[in-house]
Amino acid sequence: MDIRIIAILLFSYLYAFFEFGLSRMGKKSRTLEKSGDQGSFWILILSIVLGYTLAFTVGRTHLGRVAPWNLYFGIGILLVLCGLYLRIRAVRTLRQQFTYRVSSVSGQQLIEKGPYRVIRHPGYLGQLMIFLGIATALSNWLSVLGMMVPVFAGFLYRIHVEERFLLREMGDRYRDYSRRTKKLIPYLF
Repeated sequence: MDIRIIAILLFSYLYAFFEFGLSRMGKKSRTLEKSGDQGSFWILILSIVLGYTLAFTVGRTHLGRVAPWNLYFGIGILLVLCGLYLRIRAVRTLRQQFTYRVSSVSGQQLIEKGPYRVIRHPGYLGQLMIFLGIATALSNWLSVLGMMVPVFAGFLYRIHVEERFLLREMGDRYRDYSRRTKKLIPYLF
């Protein structure tokens, strides 16, 4: 097996452990008050597993391979690092309000600082950049499609559920915030 694929797989496992660690730390530090997840956590997990399965299954073949390998591997790693930075920054900005399930915590407030000044879901954007980077590093356009179609669909569903929940919980404050900001891509979407 190519050393680059081994490196991508290794990073993918390390990233999964990082996210697992975040979820464990978060459970110990706060009290959840209301849940509005509607299964979006598990739909997101399944979409990510499907995306990884498709991307790596196709990525090991020559079908869809683009050249030069090193260029796309480098672009992919850069996307992963930028996405990881944004993900960490978003989680640190939320601090005690960060949860893995769509829910509110005691003392829930609307956060409008840091990356949340411009977009409502910078943590999700960071994760999408990480998944895009992993798929791009495989240097296979079919891997990118295989990864991003199910993963993006899972995140869109999650965002839809989360926005409805936040609108119910915060009302006009969240509605006004939504008018001033974009969901995922600054100034576009």
